[in-house]
Order: sequence, then C-alpha cells, then structure tokens
Amino acid sequence: MKYVQKMVSDDIYLSPVHMDDAETYVRWLNDFQVTDGIGGSTRTMSVKAEREWIESAQSASAQEHQFAIIRLSDDKLLGNCGIFGIHTPSMNAEVGLFIGEGENRGRGYGAQAMRMLLSYGFFYLNLENIMLKAFSFNEPAIRMYEKVGFREIGRRRRSYYLNGKRYDDVFMDILREEFPVNYIRNTHIK
Repeated sequence: MKYVQKMVSDDIYLSPVHMDDAETYVRWLNDFQVTDGIGGSTRTMSVKAEREWIESAQSASAQEHQFAIIRLSDDKLLGNCGIFGIHTPSMNAEVGLFIGEGENRGRGYGAQAMRMLLSYGFFYLNLENIMLKAFSFNEPAIRMYEKVGFREIGRRRRSYYLNGKRYDDVFMDILREEFPVNYIRNTHIK
C-alpha cells in the first residue's frame, strides 16, 4: 500500500508523502508553471535533495505536517500541501499547496485540500490562526483562498520579481471561528 488515507474529501484524500514520489516532485519543482506560483523558480531541485526532504518530513520529530494530495478515484498523485511554521505558544501556523500538472488545476482539488488542512490545523493541532502567502499575479489561487475563507491582511509591495516584472506578496489568514463548521462534517479525518 503506497498511500494511506489520513483525510478524505469528495474527490481527493491526503496521505503522508511517499519516498517513491521523489522523482515526480522533482519534475514538478523544476517546472516553471509550478514554481512561478510558489516562489521557487530560482532553485534547482535534485532527486537527492527531494529524498532528504521527504525523509525529514516523515520523521516523528518534524515540526511541519506535509501531505501528498491523491485523487480518490484512481490513487493518482496530484500535488502536495502542508502546515508549517507552527508556533505553538501563539497557536498559529502557515499553509501552502501546489497541484503539479496543469490539467488538474482549476478542478477544485486545491480547495478540497486546503479545507482538509484547515480542519486538521484547527481541530487537531489546536491552531487559532492560519496564514498563507500568494503572489498578486496568481488571481485564481487568491480567489480559491477567499472561497475557502481566507481574508487578505496585507501586502508587501513589489517584493516578488518574476520575468522582468515585480509583484506584491499577498498575505491572507483565517481564524478558527471563521472556518465553516459545516465543512467538517464532510471531511473524514482518520
């Protein structure tokens, strides 16, 4: 069994990351269509480095929670998401995600993954505030985050340089009390 259903939604589930997927992640993390949106286009990722990252993410002492996004119908790896930067005394953290293949973007998988991350963060990790950062050109992602319940809390102006242009970092957050409780009933956390 390669993947384990940790959290299940309508079309996807979240599973612990698997070492066998290192090459797929490396392909995605060297693809400008993925990395432009997550701020990693100036880095070159190797299989060795990705295997080391997966191993550290799987350790019991990891200070972040990383998940593979898997399509429920055929167990296909779609992307990655995680909760990181956890500050336990203040009960806050950050989240991020990406969908690897262009054909799988815009299908609602990211929103489902984000809702499961929020459920996990608020109701299992006891977080009060969860934040993320997007880039101002990534309007589809910003709309999705707003749909899930995030609100813009500020911008760092012209701080991201990409292909000869400058863009804002858009900071967004959501509080536990703002997260729609009715979604929790539709998410099966195992």
